[in-house]
Amino acid sequence: MGPTIVEDLAAAVGALGLASAEDTYHGFRAICVTSAEQFPIFDRVFAEIFGVDDPAPGLSVVEEKPRSWAIDAGGAEEGEGDEDVAEEAAMVGASWSERLAQKDFADLTPDEEAEVRALIAQMVWKPADAHSRRRRPSHRRDRPDPRRTLRRMVRSDGDLLLPAYTERRVRRRPLLFLADVSGSMERYSEMLLYFAHAARGRLGRLEAFVFATRLTRITRELQRRSPAEAIHRVADAVHDWSGGTRIGETLATFNREWARRVTSGGPIAVIVSDGWDRGDPELLATEMARLSRSVHRVVWLNPLASRPGFAPETRGMRAALPYVDDFLAAGRLIDLASVVRLLESVPEKRSR
Repeated sequence: MGPTIVEDLAAAVGALGLASAEDTYHGFRAICVTSAEQFPIFDRVFAEIFGVDDPAPGLSVVEEKPRSWAIDAGGAEEGEGDEDVAEEAAMVGASWSERLAQKDFADLTPDEEAEVRALIAQMVWKPADAHSRRRRPSHRRDRPDPRRTLRRMVRSDGDLLLPAYTERRVRRRPLLFLADVSGSMERYSEMLLYFAHAARGRLGRLEAFVFATRLTRITRELQRRSPAEAIHRVADAVHDWSGGTRIGETLATFNREWARRVTSGGPIAVIVSDGWDRGDPELLATEMARLSRSVHRVVWLNPLASRPGFAPETRGMRAALPYVDDFLAAGRLIDLASVVRLLESVPEKRSR
């Protein structure tokens, strides 16, 4: 089930309701089932969820006959290419983009990588808003505005008028992006930098850094309109790409040299790393604590977290997790969709 299927199911509930088991069954099946082999699976899951043994009495499912595929094998011998034909048949009815969204970035072919980059650039999302300290005129009675009130009285020859009011301006919350480009992140770094470039276009204000054994600011490089050109300039600017990892030392450099300049306005700090660290874990914990006090929220994206059986057991992850507000996977396109939903729903006030 891809993210679009979930939205379609929610729309079906709004249109059909849940009063009739038969209507719900037919509506959900029309959305979820994409091949004849999935009918018994859907029936079993529907019965387990809703507790209905026979949601559509009298319904007979006609078993689909084997299809004959006329594919030109280019003079291949009989029997050759049967496995490819079967694989192609199984893919009929499913969405290419949804299948691609479930695939790990490390397993993508060059053509698939190009497709994923295009899908990342097309992501539509509205980042969470925040209230600025600056104020603007308003009809709401938030706070009196003595200056505007007195100006009105001067224009009216001192006649007493209704007081003017102001309210806080609404702005987009900035984003602070810190990406690990060490050797262990080699298969993921480039795709996640494309995600950072797309985020810059949505947010307007983004500060971006990459690190391995040292910290490099890439905000200016990501300002290029073309994603490919931006990533190419980032690669030219970073001299420790695919090197070792010293997260604690690089965070110490950021906190000492950059934090006061780029953390105004309460940004959301997004750290992209698998947590493999050759440095001192105590230093990492200390610098994570300092960073968490400087930003509105700390989000850690781990590309390995989407793999079965993953657990954040590296010493770097264990040291950093107490100071992380949200820990998410980021190894697939569907994981990045979850990150977008999180950034859209970040509350204005911190929970801690």
